[in-house]
Amino acid sequence: MYQLIAFDAYGTLFDVYSIGALADELFPGFGHALAQMWRDRQIEYTRLVTMSDAQPGGSRHYLPFEELTVRALRYVCKRMQLPLSADREARLMAQYARLTPFPDSLSVLQAVRSRGLHTAILSNGNAAALSALTVNTGLASAIDQVISVDPVRLFKTAPQTYQLLLESFGLARKDILFVSSNAWDALGATWFGLDVFWVNRMGHPFEEIGMPPRYEGTALSGLLPLLDRPVQSR
Repeated sequence: MYQLIAFDAYGTLFDVYSIGALADELFPGFGHALAQMWRDRQIEYTRLVTMSDAQPGGSRHYLPFEELTVRALRYVCKRMQLPLSADREARLMAQYARLTPFPDSLSVLQAVRSRGLHTAILSNGNAAALSALTVNTGLASAIDQVISVDPVRLFKTAPQTYQLLLESFGLARKDILFVSSNAWDALGATWFGLDVFWVNRMGHPFEEIGMPPRYEGTALSGLLPLLDRPVQSR
């Protein structure tokens, strides 16, 4: 039996593309494309920071996720030739603190807690932004701990980020089930040695490198039956 179920935040518990509705209000006809490109550039920046200086004490290029997010937004608007005023930027960034949770996020977190297991978020997001997001969306009461990568100054999939789960709860890898909808995150956690439940909502194939995650489902709720049976060794 696992002792901790740790969830990625952006894309797993919260729909990062829900911001597209506001983006389309501000830039009619461009909201979906902006949301997609914004997310891609945001992740690309985290990889640039981490890969360019993966030092034990963290990258000298490190910037909090919120800062990378706003810089990614500015880049994308320039790329798409969209007029990003200070007001529009502020509104879009404020919406990041109010992303829509997926319909089963709260019920799954509560169901995990009802089984006597710990819940946590492990996210690239900075602590203040994650705290605001969980409070604003009503999920905070079902999460034991929100863990940001800030202390290691590297982003996922650096192994130091997943190590934060072990250190925060004093657990071994075998005691933790990590949950993510991002295939690259699921792969990174698997490489680190965690059991992983990949939330494959879109029915995509898994990556062509590395081992597939131990578990896969089309919704967060698919992990619940796994918690009611003994974990078998590989």
